[in-house]
Amino acid sequence: MSARFACRSSGETEVVPILDLGRTPLANALLTEADLATPEPTWPLELVLAPGSALVQITETVPPEILFRDYRYFSSFSDTMLAHARGLAERLRVARRLDGRSLVVEVASNDGYLLRNYLDAGVPVLGIEPATNIARVAALRGIPTRNDFFGASLAEDLRRSCAADVIHAHNVLAHVADLNGVVRGFRTLVKDEGLVVIEAPYVKDMIDRCEFDTIYHEHLCYFSLTALDRLLRRHDLIIEEVARVPIHGGSLQVHAAPAVRGRTPSEAVRALLDEEARWGVDRPEFYADFARRVEALRSSLRALVGELKAAGRRIAAYGAAAKGATLLNTCGLGAESIDFVVDRSPHKQGRYMPGARVPIVVPERLVEAMPDVALLLSWNFADEILAQQAEYRRRGGRFIIPVPEPRLTGAPPQDGGAEGP
Repeated sequence: MSARFACRSSGETEVVPILDLGRTPLANALLTEADLATPEPTWPLELVLAPGSALVQITETVPPEILFRDYRYFSSFSDTMLAHARGLAERLRVARRLDGRSLVVEVASNDGYLLRNYLDAGVPVLGIEPATNIARVAALRGIPTRNDFFGASLAEDLRRSCAADVIHAHNVLAHVADLNGVVRGFRTLVKDEGLVVIEAPYVKDMIDRCEFDTIYHEHLCYFSLTALDRLLRRHDLIIEEVARVPIHGGSLQVHAAPAVRGRTPSEAVRALLDEEARWGVDRPEFYADFARRVEALRSSLRALVGELKAAGRRIAAYGAAAKGATLLNTCGLGAESIDFVVDRSPHKQGRYMPGARVPIVVPERLVEAMPDVALLLSWNFADEILAQQAEYRRRGGRFIIPVPEPRLTGAPPQDGGAEGP
């Protein structure tokens, strides 16, 4: 760990090691065939706790221009994400009485999958998306999009001509090195009576469910409500509401507002802050056993894959997700174990998984080739994927769901009864 490391929220330098996954390639740096001839750069992947801010984070900051200017994750290829975004946008549009005079801004707006719901209802929107290729797609879909990184200076520039009634920041704070600059930008751009909606994977779910594969270089930070509360209060924002949502293996959704006119946290916010204090959100003891459980999971998965290969079984994988890259690389699973990875996104097809160097192909290949088993790398969308792959399963294909501990699903029953073990 670099002696120069300082917490991205509080600036404190006394941090507690939690887990060291060694050096890995960048999880979304999918390879072309030409890339296979050269070594890949790798970066340290070490997780620590900063007790003063209660923030869990990795120590390495890869320059965002490397990570995000050409990005391969498009939110619109997940039916679960589309449904989640559609429901949230409709609820907020009605509750906040948003109309043609309002403005909804999304930071890291991806391909416009969320903003499209507001635009279709006649509410003006603005997306801010740093990935040039994704911003171009959003613009072609009719979503006004600024191709830039959001921060305090951009917010000040935008505030000269507009102010937001709602700011969405979904799965973006985890990717941010300058947390204080981004949150200061929220406060600058949102109206005093406005709302900031933040979603971030919940650190307790990651620890409890041993979701170590959600750790990769884009995910700099892993939030609790306590860590969010301390960060937002520093910039005159109060968390009014909180909910736990199942997206991405368990996330927090918080509604924050400018600290004006005596706004106070709801009972749900106070209750979750109290709960976190009881289980020790800012104390090393809560995180002490995580590394051991991660090693046990990795050993179990390697053993299961080894047993299947020894028995002559063919193994593929589903989902060229970033978490899949972490899983494959830290478990030492590559082309010698996995024949191919299928993924719905054409932006990933034809490339190779970083580190593991397994080819990424169309989902139809799963039924065409009929491997005996598919390792479910995108396990956070397990229900969606298992439903989509009913034909593969009907023909006898099985899935390995790797977390919280590796298990092999049964094939669906032929008589409509309960699924086998």
